[in-house]
Amino acid sequence: MDLAIGAKQVFVMMDLLTKTGESKLVDKCTYPLTGVNCVNRIYSDLAVIDVTPAGLEVIEMVEGLRFDELQGMLKVPMTLKVAA
Repeated sequence: MDLAIGAKQVFVMMDLLTKTGESKLVDKCTYPLTGVNCVNRIYSDLAVIDVTPAGLEVIEMVEGLRFDELQGMLKVPMTLKVAA
């Protein structure tokens, strides 16, 4: 975790859902944390999400997936960044 805390940017690559379909992104962590506020971007099987001071911002989704569907699967507050 020292590397994550000292890095200028930290990217996480993960599946967004567990094998049972539950969201891996949660509002509040229940496990002890070793690296707090160090992730900048999440690359996943369903979307690319920026982690900002204002919260999670979806910048890209897989083709055919709507934002409301993604939000329903994850159940965490997110905003959709509109491409310019």
